[in-house]
Amino acid sequence: MNESLPDAGIETNDQVAHLEAKVSEFEDKYLRLYSEFENYKKRVSKDRLEQSKFATADAMLAFLPVIDDLERAAKSADDSKDANPLKEGVKLIYSKIKSIAESKGLKEMVSVNTPFDPDLHDAIANIPAASENQKGMVMEEIEKGYYLHDRVIRHAKVVVGN
Repeated sequence: MNESLPDAGIETNDQVAHLEAKVSEFEDKYLRLYSEFENYKKRVSKDRLEQSKFATADAMLAFLPVIDDLERAAKSADDSKDANPLKEGVKLIYSKIKSIAESKGLKEMVSVNTPFDPDLHDAIANIPAASENQKGMVMEEIEKGYYLHDRVIRHAKVVVGN
């Protein structure tokens, strides 16, 4: 019986060595996985920063022709004595800017003759209403409000009937 004890000790030592090797292997795998995950987080953070920096690049590219038109109009205004071509040029540039903005998801808010809504409007003044049904209604729009993809990005500054 005493002879089986040394064999058991050898088996136990082999098992301990085997388990220590497994623990070492798992520690190595854990450290590698942890390092890969940290690197991934840094890459994602860097990518997000880069994306936010260039998120407006598409819109800016769309507006470059308008800037070119404005430069040509400014040069033309210096050379011309007649204001009509300048007026037409400004109207053309305005419509171009508006169509580009709309194509990027910008939409004007309709405020006049609608009920005052604090989620959409900033009341900057109250005026007496001509009739009872005009009370609480937007009477005048001082500055337009805008939606970007159905989300308010600028509240309309309005005058409300009281």
